[in-house]
Amino acid sequence: MWSSSSVALSRLSRLRRHLDSSNSLSDNKGVGLIKVSPEVSEALSNGKAVVALESTIISHGMPYPQNLETAKEVEAIVRNNGAVPATIAILDGIPCVGLGLEELGRLAIIGTKAQKTARRDIAHVVATRGNGATTVSATMLIASMLFSFLMLDQQTIAALDISSDLTELGRTPVAVISAGVKSILDIPKTLEYLETQGVCVAAYKTNEFPAFFTETSGCKVPCRVDSPEDCARLIDANTELGLGTGILIAVPIPREHSASGSLIESAIQRALREARGKNITGNAETPFLLARVNELTGGASLSSNIALVKNNARVGAEIAVALSHLRENCNKACSVERCLYGIYLIDARLPSLS
Repeated sequence: MWSSSSVALSRLSRLRRHLDSSNSLSDNKGVGLIKVSPEVSEALSNGKAVVALESTIISHGMPYPQNLETAKEVEAIVRNNGAVPATIAILDGIPCVGLGLEELGRLAIIGTKAQKTARRDIAHVVATRGNGATTVSATMLIASMLFSFLMLDQQTIAALDISSDLTELGRTPVAVISAGVKSILDIPKTLEYLETQGVCVAAYKTNEFPAFFTETSGCKVPCRVDSPEDCARLIDANTELGLGTGILIAVPIPREHSASGSLIESAIQRALREARGKNITGNAETPFLLARVNELTGGASLSSNIALVKNNARVGAEIAVALSHLRENCNKACSVERCLYGIYLIDARLPSLS
């Protein structure tokens, strides 16, 4: 049994690390501009598991009202698996971490009228008091100001060239859960670029990097993790070593939903050719491809997309809970050690899920 003093010290340590988590981002700049929902704020201060969710899937990934229903279902999956969801978006120029039902509904209705917001776009959307749905890079950046874990529910990259999502992984210490990347990308070059950025790429319960709609890509990964606890230890080691880079954990699409993978991949190739013919590039490319592939596959791609999003939510929540437990146990052990030596220091490390 832990003494009340050690328990109090553990909570103070979590709270201090929560408040100090943005020190690496220009001495706390930006945090005061962020609106944190009561649910997320309470979870952070109490050391509970938090999973961040990017929001472009709501605005650009599927039509209304399916986007809203999927968003609510994904958040419910995170909660049912013991973690707190923190959907991130910019509404009326205010970066929000954790959206209420009304805010989720508003973003879903705005849809593609919301700006697809990467890191480079954040200042513009805030300055103009606009509405922005965050991509991976923007979600990572905003999440890293408060905590050190990110569950990603779409693809890691959305362009054939080097994207801001890749470079963000190389400079922001947040773990990203993804179903891999679509075959329209050069997967070997993508993995090579991540290596040059110092990003640890791990595959969940497989030795092969998944290709979003299919379980395999023919590309081996340098790191395999077989449980939420394996993932938690990997994330914690990356944090404790202060490597300063993100981690990409690739989770294959559930086998029962990968049967239509060949059909979908064929449709992707056709849609890609059409996009090139119409000179559709940049932020407009992924929404076009998603809509066109869904049309070509008679809705099969959207069903598979929703299935892998929900699977990522479940796995992400399980990892977040495992990481929270790992760090809670570490805090207790450290508290006892400090009491034995008469030392009461509060670590200024990156936060856990708190």
